[in-house]
Amino acid sequence: MKSSIRSVIAFGCACAALTAPLAARADDSASPCAALKRIVAAAPQHFASLNPADGRAVAQPYGDDAQCATSGKSYQCTWSARDAGSGTNALEGVGADIASCLPDATHDGNAPGRQHFYLGERGSRTEITAQTVGASRVKLSVTHP
Repeated sequence: MKSSIRSVIAFGCACAALTAPLAARADDSASPCAALKRIVAAAPQHFASLNPADGRAVAQPYGDDAQCATSGKSYQCTWSARDAGSGTNALEGVGADIASCLPDATHDGNAPGRQHFYLGERGSRTEITAQTVGASRVKLSVTHP
């Protein structure tokens, strides 16, 4: 009897172990870092490999309604901060994400409503600007000449 109970328990544990990797986890969400790196990598080709959904992960920690698009030589996303009137907090978060995810980026502009970074040499720089739009919206622009 004890061996059949042990067998049932062992079988149950084995089944749980096999299905555990299929379970959704909080860290399975889209990564702001991966999105930022993908956007910057696409800049020299004028963002041709990107689609509107590619930038949404940058906004995901701060807002749910990101609208992104390629426009000429730029890729832009705009979204509403989750908490009304907290565009400045979201801007600070995006600035911190850019700094930590793109360690080679130079942070040369830090104002209450605007963060500016660049990568590369003068004349072929990728420019990254995050700024507030009103009290509760944030805009990310990545441009390349």
